[in-house]
Amino acid sequence: MNSNRLRSLPHLLLAILLTLAGAQQATAQDASASTATVSKAGVTPGATAGATPATAVAPAAGGADAAAIQAGDALFKANCTQCHAINEQVVGPALGGISKRRPITWIIPWIKNSSKLIASGDEYAIAINNKFQKQQMPSFGLSDKEIISIVAYITSQEGQPAAAVAGGVTVQNAGSTDGKASDASADGAGAGKYVDILLIALVVVLIVMVVTLIIIGNLMKDVLRGRKDLDGRDNEILEQRFDWGKFYRSPVLRGIVGVVFALVLLYEGVQSVMAVGLTQGYQPTQPIAFSHKLHAGTNQINCVYCHTSVYKGKSANIPSANICMNCHSQIKTESPEIKKIYRAIERKQPVQWVRIHNLPDLAYFNHSQHTQVAGLQCQTCHGPIQNMEVVYQYSALTMGWCINCHRESPLNTKGNAYYDNLVKLHDTKNAGAPFTVSSNGGTECSKCHY
Repeated sequence: MNSNRLRSLPHLLLAILLTLAGAQQATAQDASASTATVSKAGVTPGATAGATPATAVAPAAGGADAAAIQAGDALFKANCTQCHAINEQVVGPALGGISKRRPITWIIPWIKNSSKLIASGDEYAIAINNKFQKQQMPSFGLSDKEIISIVAYITSQEGQPAAAVAGGVTVQNAGSTDGKASDASADGAGAGKYVDILLIALVVVLIVMVVTLIIIGNLMKDVLRGRKDLDGRDNEILEQRFDWGKFYRSPVLRGIVGVVFALVLLYEGVQSVMAVGLTQGYQPTQPIAFSHKLHAGTNQINCVYCHTSVYKGKSANIPSANICMNCHSQIKTESPEIKKIYRAIERKQPVQWVRIHNLPDLAYFNHSQHTQVAGLQCQTCHGPIQNMEVVYQYSALTMGWCINCHRESPLNTKGNAYYDNLVKLHDTKNAGAPFTVSSNGGTECSKCHY
């Protein structure tokens, strides 16, 4: 037999394996394309904390335009849904028909400062306060225009099913721990499930074919060993074995292994030194089992309702016990965890929450500058907070992490004359490059260390 035929056998097996691998990859790409098509057709990622799926704004009611109703929709979800629903009573009264029960001249001062209106002796305000066990409503820093837009939104939603109106904390959903996925998400999950099954089947088929080819190769060798027309070269190829001992004793291999081992030790040592003081992933046990997944995720309570200084303070404050009691004076009052809040109030002691996100004293950081001015969302730094049962430090919070963000984040300069000359100078020297925080001096040492 010609020895070239023996030499070509491994190449034939390799070609078959590469063909099968290419077919598997093409199938996976087709499945990914199908999933992308489903996504474009309506499957969207989950909503973030404090955000709700877009709902169709009802036609303008009571003379209010659609823009006012849309603005009222956002304000209502951010400030009111924690205690109120439109068509059902929860912590506070149902708000449907409020514009018919009271004039706007009464509603505005009530929302701005309900305690002041009660103290003035207003009979309706006193009756509402007594009916709901004198539960004080927080004072909101809303303008008259914003309050009017909220009332317009409430009016537009009156009489609609509860599912169509943005839901907040209710007696019915207060005990839930997980939100239900939408039908579109379920369809997407089903499509992904079938893709996984198909890929598993292809892998199994590939393994079976590889084993079959190995068996066929061994059978062919056995047949060839019985041939008498093979010359010495053919027999040498047929009986050749890989010398693992020689390979292991090779000085080249030992040198490579030694260098790799030394590099790994050096890398781990440098990483250990660089990680001193870093607490990424830190997840302490809190004195009260508070679930952000339940409050910010399932019940969609806006972050600013509890962390009231998130848009106006140097740091985002830890909520006081009275904010918790706005809801839990009537919801889950028998819960062992809620009773811990009652005890803290009775003893006039704050809840001893464990701080998670810490920055060194040598670094200056202003929370409101990033949320109010830069417009960053909570998830940018804190990760998927709406999915966390127990909060942990999501980001590294290192100097390099901050600098990279400043280098990559474009600065919104539209409508601000302060930046006009700076943008012109930047575009002159850096044509085509975006005007980032770093372009405005955001990576200078004195910005954070002074």
